Amino acid sequence: MSRTTSPFPERMELSSEGLVLRDWTEADLPSMPELFDHPDIAYWTPVVSPFDEAAARARLDRARQLRAEGTTVLLAITTDGGAPLGEVMLRRAPEGTEIGYAIGPAHRGQGLAARAVRVMAAYAFEQLDTEQVILELEAENAPSVAVATKAGFRLLDIPLITGEEKGRPYALQTWALDRPRPSGGAMATDTDS
Repeated sequence: MSRTTSPFPERMELSSEGLVLRDWTEADLPSMPELFDHPDIAYWTPVVSPFDEAAARARLDRARQLRAEGTTVLLAITTDGGAPLGEVMLRRAPEGTEIGYAIGPAHRGQGLAARAVRVMAAYAFEQLDTEQVILELEAENAPSVAVATKAGFRLLDIPLITGEEKGRPYALQTWALDRPRPSGGAMATDTDS
């Protein structure tokens, strides 16, 4: 029986941009409902609602399973490695490397989402050799559009991703951030100018 090797380490902690993105732990279970049990998160994300202690346990177990399978990593967003303020996700799929996030209502307006997205994108570029990361979001979700813009993503001119979640139709735009090109050295030039 062959076993798949996960591209993600068993334990993760990423520190940059004034943030520490770290693994969720059992100690975080009591604080997860206060972060995720909110109408905005229920409306804009696939996170279950209502989000109670049982949902927190299920999310932690699912996060560990997805990491072991090598498809997805979910990390708590913190400023110091302590109390979680939200979550950032990196998912590898055949259609691309996607980032997602949710910030607890009490912690919004601090630039946490854009910073966490940039840290996770840097990890994907540097450690997973990803060429492009994407965000999928609804045009009507103005705070997420602002995060995408602030994090340096550009809206792709591709068809919307449509579907239904929790009985509500959605149409997702795809925003992308390309792997930074090294500066210096030989550069391609346009000889037709």
